[in-house]
Amino acid sequence: MIPLRDDQPSFSTPFVNYFLIALNILIFVWELSIGLNTRAFQSFAFQFGDVPRHTIAVLSGHSHAPLATAILPLFTSMFLHASPLHVLGNMLFLWIFGDNVEDYLGHFRYLFFYLVSGVAAALTHILLNANSRVPIIGASGAIAGVMGAYFILYPRARVLVWFPPIFFFHVPAWLMLGYWFLINFLSGTASSAEATQASGGIAFWAHVGGFVAGMLMVKVFHERPHRYRYGTW
Repeated sequence: MIPLRDDQPSFSTPFVNYFLIALNILIFVWELSIGLNTRAFQSFAFQFGDVPRHTIAVLSGHSHAPLATAILPLFTSMFLHASPLHVLGNMLFLWIFGDNVEDYLGHFRYLFFYLVSGVAAALTHILLNANSRVPIIGASGAIAGVMGAYFILYPRARVLVWFPPIFFFHVPAWLMLGYWFLINFLSGTASSAEATQASGGIAFWAHVGGFVAGMLMVKVFHERPHRYRYGTW
């Protein structure tokens, strides 16, 4: 189920959302310039991606590595991607759902919300995969937070989704996003049961953690003032 667009109007220009999309794409272009399958990129991913075993060791005091080596990757990891499909898929979801959440929160609060969602997603993955030596990278945890907020704010919005290869349907946002969350929760549960945390693959628990964080945080933030006064359809 791939979302293509929604019908929820925005009343402001989503400058931060545009910036985040552009930044992720520019960083990925730089990644391509050094080669995704090179040792240089692997070394970079281990330095700026989240490695659960390393993070746990540093934060628990069992490693003498600087604290920054555990804290910085919580932020930098959400701007790195492993493949063109990885970055394009993430940016599609951010494009569709991010503008409305930014419209509700306002620009600066949206940026804060996005970053905190990404950190919450990473910490969820780290806590549930504490022995993993595989770095996690990608914006999907932060974007899951945006989706969680959208789920709360606009459950009745209509989303055009594509069921490959040829089927197109309009479905309520609560159904599309709820299905996405359920699939990730069940997949995360299955991966934990199989004790595959030392291997690579999709960080399902990061998606779950980001989504739940977004749902909770958007309840704390109030709608930005004068939302409808200055915007256009």
